[in-house]
Amino acid sequence: MPLKVLLIFTSREGQTDKITQTMAEQLEALGHHVERRLLTANTAPMSDLSSFDWVVVGGSIHYGKHEAFLANFIQRHLSGLSQTQTAFFSVNLTARKADKNTPETNPYLNKFLSQVGWVPTRTQVFAGALLYSQYNWHDKLIIRFIMWLTKGNTDTSKDIDYTNWPSVKAFARSLVE
Repeated sequence: MPLKVLLIFTSREGQTDKITQTMAEQLEALGHHVERRLLTANTAPMSDLSSFDWVVVGGSIHYGKHEAFLANFIQRHLSGLSQTQTAFFSVNLTARKADKNTPETNPYLNKFLSQVGWVPTRTQVFAGALLYSQYNWHDKLIIRFIMWLTKGNTDTSKDIDYTNWPSVKAFARSLVE
């Protein structure tokens, strides 16, 4: 029987959008109904969360934090989220490191869930993309410095996609298996 899945996400540079699109394609290929909603600071409250079999929420890290409106959304909808199966995934460059690429070891995911007081059914973390070509000069300078501190790529002439796409697809499949 087809399941009804809602993917709610925030995305600054588009990587979380690509991740949810890949999840949607994977779930739809398995015969499930998928709805994707980009969450913004102006998104109206949603009253229909319990009408979905799965609600999957994803957010990316920007300057060490998930968007405040993502936290507000979750806190405002804790009741609806508790009435269905839920998943949360975090997209961050820290997850490019082997010792920070699981839900148990990723500090951003754990800190965020602790702050919002939500315990989703499933969690996952995905490495994001380093998109120097899309950053303004200020962001490029700061992100390059952060990458230098964390022994990452500092070559601003190229973008790097760290996302493990087979893991994204596997996570989507695991929701409905």
